[in-house]
Amino acid sequence: MKQIALPLALSLALLGSPAPAQMLEDFTGPTATSWRFISDQVMGGLSQGRAGVEAEDGEAFLRLTGTVSTENRGGFIQTRRDLPGGLPADTKGFVLRTRGDGQQYFLHLRTTGTVLPWQYYQAPFTPGPDWGEIRVPLSAFTASGALLRATPRAGDVRSIALVAYGRDHLADVSLARITLY
Repeated sequence: MKQIALPLALSLALLGSPAPAQMLEDFTGPTATSWRFISDQVMGGLSQGRAGVEAEDGEAFLRLTGTVSTENRGGFIQTRRDLPGGLPADTKGFVLRTRGDGQQYFLHLRTTGTVLPWQYYQAPFTPGPDWGEIRVPLSAFTASGALLRATPRAGDVRSIALVAYGRDHLADVSLARITLY
């Protein structure tokens, strides 16, 4: 009986274990240079900023800083990375290792269904001044318009962006790691 109980207990424990997290970005490899800065100036806005990989205490991170202005129908700065192969179909969300200035920021996703430049999925998060982890499930993303699915499908995702958006403010937010769960 004891010989059966131990394998059964191990099997049940393994079945109940969550899937291991998968690293999407840690800003140390070749994809770190794939992030590009975009502002509302592409449509006549006045926001200004920059994004780049920095290092501190041996940890690399992406930092987005700048001035977001809603003048002239603007209101965003962002840094975006393309994901041409999408995300694994079983992805439930993201874990961000992040810090910031205590203001609200956003993750934006573009998918195979977001064909117009102003279409995206958006999820808010608020990083504090110290490095910490924030979970952002796919179910937290909302569509920018009525023509999109209510929630994005992981396999359809084609880009991810870190965004300062929607109000006049100074932005300062950093990402050290993005992990999928």
